[in-house]
Amino acid sequence: MAIRSMTGFARATGTLPDGTPFTWELRSVNGRGLDVRLRLPGGLDALEAPLREAAAARFARGNVSATLTLKREDRAPRLVLDPAALERALALVSDLAARMPGAAAPRPEAVLALPGVLRTEVEVPDETAEGARRAAVSEGFGEALADLFAARAAEGARLHTILSTLLDEIESLRVQAVQEAAAQPAAHKVRLEAALRDLLEGERRVPEERLAAEVALLAARSDVREELDRLGAHVEAARALLAEGAPVGRKLEFLTQEFGRESNTLGAKSGSLALTRLSLELKAAVERLREQAANVE
Repeated sequence: MAIRSMTGFARATGTLPDGTPFTWELRSVNGRGLDVRLRLPGGLDALEAPLREAAAARFARGNVSATLTLKREDRAPRLVLDPAALERALALVSDLAARMPGAAAPRPEAVLALPGVLRTEVEVPDETAEGARRAAVSEGFGEALADLFAARAAEGARLHTILSTLLDEIESLRVQAVQEAAAQPAAHKVRLEAALRDLLEGERRVPEERLAAEVALLAARSDVREELDRLGAHVEAARALLAEGAPVGRKLEFLTQEFGRESNTLGAKSGSLALTRLSLELKAAVERLREQAANVE
């Protein structure tokens, strides 16, 4: 199983049973855990829980934003006649006509314009139709999830290549550091002898055994073999995680912290300019590794 990225985008379209087109848009970015945010039109709130469960079955980490857009056609509301209100209105008109002999009879549209005579039709929910509507929306969401999964997998393949290249770079720098560190005791001795000659101005020689003891002390203080060994172990552990391929992002992020700790200690204990340079290059490579590892699910 290959590693997957937490970043991706997907779109899926469909049609509701009544012919209304809809579009799902899913965006995913890095996150410490899985956070699914849904934006649904009114009347579909009941879908939130099952849609979240569907996303959780696909992904382990990442901030996922899902937006559903319905392309409804604007339709004028349908008006219906209220018989009871009409009867009351006609009775009122008849009463007025009796009180005002000779007055012109009111026009029909005037009667219909009286409050309550005409009202907006209230649609009675059809549970069967609502179920079919929710099923179509859920099916479209499933398609969008599959596309998002594929997008994150494709980005994960690119991440795998980048991370592997960075691990190779770190290992190469580590090998160079091992070779440089092996030459440090001899370099310490040369520098110490030169310093002593300048200090004593050639008047007397320091006993060889005392010089050896001082060199051994300096070498012990600047011994970086343990750090370099641990760095090599971390490289192997990171390669094993990449080969494992399951959601290993958290483990990989923790491991990059260990990489950083060893490269920092290497720089602090460096006894030569060459080793210092290598430690700085290691720090830069480790930082790039950390940035890329933060994208892994």
